[in-house]
Amino acid sequence: MPLTIRRATADDEPAVVALWRACDLVASYNDPAADFAFAKAGACSDVLVGVDEAGRIKASAMVGHDGHRGWLYYVASDPESRGAGFGRQIVTAAEAWLRERGVVKAQLLVRETNTKVVSFYERLGFEVAPRVVMGKWL
Repeated sequence: MPLTIRRATADDEPAVVALWRACDLVASYNDPAADFAFAKAGACSDVLVGVDEAGRIKASAMVGHDGHRGWLYYVASDPESRGAGFGRQIVTAAEAWLRERGVVKAQLLVRETNTKVVSFYERLGFEVAPRVVMGKWL
């Protein structure tokens, strides 16, 4: 079933955050509502949602770029609708968002606790990149 993909609005935030929580994408150190607002306010980022014919949010992705690489975050599809193609549709839409801005490489990070999604991303053409990811809390 095809979804209608659109930019999220401020009114979508509670449903999007609930979807992220249902998909176990929220870590204790992240405030998903603040992440949503930050992405919506940025010039180089957005939150996309996929809605069904009844207007229910069935998929979402936060997308952005740093001027060089594109990034996908909080890619989520309704757990009760797995296998319906919603995840593929929202990733395709996020990739299109990046292409429209001249970004030629999309990247994402998968938490060690969420490796069950790796095969999904591999089917979409993503590859495991041999990198050391370093971070620092500011």
